[in-house]
Amino acid sequence: MRVTARYKQSGLLGEGYAQRMISIREMTAEDILASRELLAQLGYQMAVEEVRRRYAVVIRSDSHALIVAEHEGAIVALCHVYARPALDKPPEAVVQALVVDQTSRGSGVGKLMMDAAERWAVERGFDSVALSSHVARSDAHAFYKSIGDECVATSNSFRKVLR
Repeated sequence: MRVTARYKQSGLLGEGYAQRMISIREMTAEDILASRELLAQLGYQMAVEEVRRRYAVVIRSDSHALIVAEHEGAIVALCHVYARPALDKPPEAVVQALVVDQTSRGSGVGKLMMDAAERWAVERGFDSVALSSHVARSDAHAFYKSIGDECVATSNSFRKVLR
């Protein structure tokens, strides 16, 4: 995603944002502190150094994008999307993370972020975007359904720590 999108339209954004400018752009290293705070709102507590390390790894990959929404100089949302080629599923883009600041939820910013992720996917030739959402996040599930996503599977997630 190379082009910054700016939105200022009545009806596009929720009540509080109807006459305000929202910029959707690539995340930069200067956004790491704000992104850390957003991730913490979802329960992902990390030291700044760890967020910086992960950012450096993700940003080097052409098959990943980190997108932020900015309003009046503040980062109000973050999205990480990546390309997933697969044998068992259709090749598609995957939204790894989407978080909207708790003070901006319900304003339309999440929809703008998903629109940006979908544009990123289409630009790379994908026909679909997938994501996972924790079973306890019913508000998030309602949001995804409201923008046209459908629940296609449930599963358990397993992890083996190697270090």
